[in-house]
Amino acid sequence: MILSAEEQHRIGDAIKAAETRTSGEIVCVLARASSNYASYALAASALGALVSPWLLVAATHLSTHRILLIQLAVFAALFLLFSAGSLRRFVVPRRVQRSEAHEAALEQFMIRGMSRKANRAGILIFVSLAEHYARIVADDGIASKVDRAVWQAAVDALLERIVFGEIADGFVVAVERCGEVLAEHFPPVEGDEDQLPDRIYVI
Repeated sequence: MILSAEEQHRIGDAIKAAETRTSGEIVCVLARASSNYASYALAASALGALVSPWLLVAATHLSTHRILLIQLAVFAALFLLFSAGSLRRFVVPRRVQRSEAHEAALEQFMIRGMSRKANRAGILIFVSLAEHYARIVADDGIASKVDRAVWQAAVDALLERIVFGEIADGFVVAVERCGEVLAEHFPPVEGDEDQLPDRIYVI
């Protein structure tokens, strides 16, 4: 398990505490990976399988039948190899990984109902471990009032702790910083209800 039950409760408590000082909402999402990148594993395996017959023809006197069998074996072996999460990143360009993680963050923003608040003061704190990616997605109401550097500072504080394996600590720090920003621009409103669960989603 990436986060223990105790760590998840600690993050949930941090969200609840932060939201007592604001009419905004904070949701946290921790993803193991933003995509399975199956198409890249398939493409890399196919390329290796296409190259292998040429090498075999040049270096051996094997029959066409055997070369075809070896080609199939090369494809299968490479596909299994590149399908492993740790090796898959070597065949997927960094910019593609960041793009997939970015899209996953925006998708989670919508899935978790962040835009339900009438004041548009929802914040999503998103981390994707496989891509080493973190992002804070702020709804229009709060985003229009806060410089991007403020969110980046919270992301940097989050990543500083994740580098050392302190994932829960990183989320707690980011939640506290985002809570301070929300409290400044969207203080509590009487009768305002907490519309979203105070928890971290691990996907």
